[in-house]
Amino acid sequence: MENEKERKEKPKGFSYKEQHAVIVRVATEQEQQQVFEKLKELGFTDLKVVSV
Repeated sequence: MENEKERKEKPKGFSYKEQHAVIVRVATEQEQQQVFEKLKELGFTDLKVVSV
């Protein structure tokens, strides 16, 4: 069984930076575009579009 120190060590070459996000689910691609544009108007600059 590995000890607690070994579990907390980060793998070499791996850089972790805590991030926070909000996901907004929409029904259509058109609605996705509208929400994206509205968020830009509100001043958000680090926006990502995801389609799955």
